[in-house]
Amino acid sequence: MGGFLLGIDAGSSSIKASLVSIDKGVAVATTAYPEKEMAIISLKSGWAEQRPETWWANLKKAVARLRVLAGKKIDGIEAIGISYQMHGLVVVDRNQNVLRPSIIWCDSRAVNTGENAFKAIGEDKCLRHLLNSPGNFTASKLKWVQDSEPELYRKIHKMMLPGDYLAMKLTGEIGTTVPGLSEGILWDFRNKSLAGMVLDHYGIDRSLVPPVLPVFSVQGYLSAAAAKQTGLKKGVPVAYRAGDQPNNAFSLNVLHPGEVAATAGTSGVIYGITDKPDYDPRSRVNTFVHVNHTDENPRFGVLLCINGTGILNRWIKDQTAGNSYESMNRLAGKSGIGSNGLVILPFGNGAERVLGNRDIQAEINGLNFNIHKKADLYRAAQEGIVFALKYGFDILQSMHMKSDVVKAGKSNMFLSSLFREAFVNTTGAVVELYNTDGAQGAARGAGIGAGIFKNTREAFFGLKTTTRIEPDAALSRLYRESYDHWLLQLNKKLI
Repeated sequence: MGGFLLGIDAGSSSIKASLVSIDKGVAVATTAYPEKEMAIISLKSGWAEQRPETWWANLKKAVARLRVLAGKKIDGIEAIGISYQMHGLVVVDRNQNVLRPSIIWCDSRAVNTGENAFKAIGEDKCLRHLLNSPGNFTASKLKWVQDSEPELYRKIHKMMLPGDYLAMKLTGEIGTTVPGLSEGILWDFRNKSLAGMVLDHYGIDRSLVPPVLPVFSVQGYLSAAAAKQTGLKKGVPVAYRAGDQPNNAFSLNVLHPGEVAATAGTSGVIYGITDKPDYDPRSRVNTFVHVNHTDENPRFGVLLCINGTGILNRWIKDQTAGNSYESMNRLAGKSGIGSNGLVILPFGNGAERVLGNRDIQAEINGLNFNIHKKADLYRAAQEGIVFALKYGFDILQSMHMKSDVVKAGKSNMFLSSLFREAFVNTTGAVVELYNTDGAQGAARGAGIGAGIFKNTREAFFGLKTTTRIEPDAALSRLYRESYDHWLLQLNKKLI
């Protein structure tokens, strides 16, 4: 076949870009920009915003870096795929100008808006039709703009998710997808249509919602303006877009009921696939349309998200004289299981859905100045994140989503052997690590959407397991004891 596929993974920390060989099924170059995490604007407690223009600027810089690494190969790109941070709100006017900074995934300002809608529309009706509470998702964020910034709201031509914005910048076309609408709580699962009950309750005109496009499809072509700005060839199809967590699952070939993917980057996520539109009655985990969903073969992704994952690790790094993550991982191994009695609750990045949309803040418990050292702090952070994931993993299992294997890319916190050891021995699940990441997944998705690959078997040629970690009985006992101690501290906060 020849040629290459470009995958863009637009997170809240950086814009990653991967160039994947169509013939060999592997990345020939991967990069990210910026090297230091992108800033999050927080004008008030619980607020989190980023400028979409910054994402676009960093995308162009990531592509420029990719050209340096890949040389003329980048001129052989045959399709582009986009992965993006979920749940964010971008609003533009008729000239496609951004009207305000994006209210991103971890922003908490619309929690009360969503909870009030949950009660007013009817909790049972919401769960049956939306599989979630309107919660702190995109529709509720738009309602907040309507109420708080009415003059700006009247200028809105279209509301978008972050990936829709980047696709617009690349192609000049505005669109969205059914999985995207579902993550914004704008999709009625029962009626298989736009969620009129939410739009009507919020008084949001349906014309603000972009046209719906298939996830795997030619969604537009690289415009002359975008080609000039990026240095890529005009006319290359943009053929895939998906939220970062469905895309992470896709990148790991997690597509069928019972399969589970995980990631631990800016947020910590466990994402399981089911063929039933199931939901958690308390909406602590959330059900969305998966990328390969069809009416004939329904596929839903149930997402557990811990907001305070990567930001906790970064905060501790920044507060301890800037040790690298690699040195932090090594030093953490010098502390024992249980971190010498030190407990960290990693909930300092806004309202946590797994806690019923409560914002309990992060906490360090049991700190003793006479015995604790940096090694204990580093380990307690990693254990705290793992234990928070275990807390949510139990909710997923209560929904009959039991799995003995969790797949993840060998990246972010899964690079830490200690993190991997803690994860498998606390959850009891085997972890398989793969030679992929979200940008590579987006590239493979573009190959399907553009018709270059006939099916997923062709798309995932070259995907390989790099590491398999299994639980150890003795270690599992110690980690479970430490988890019980951690859970005791959490329950004290939740009283």
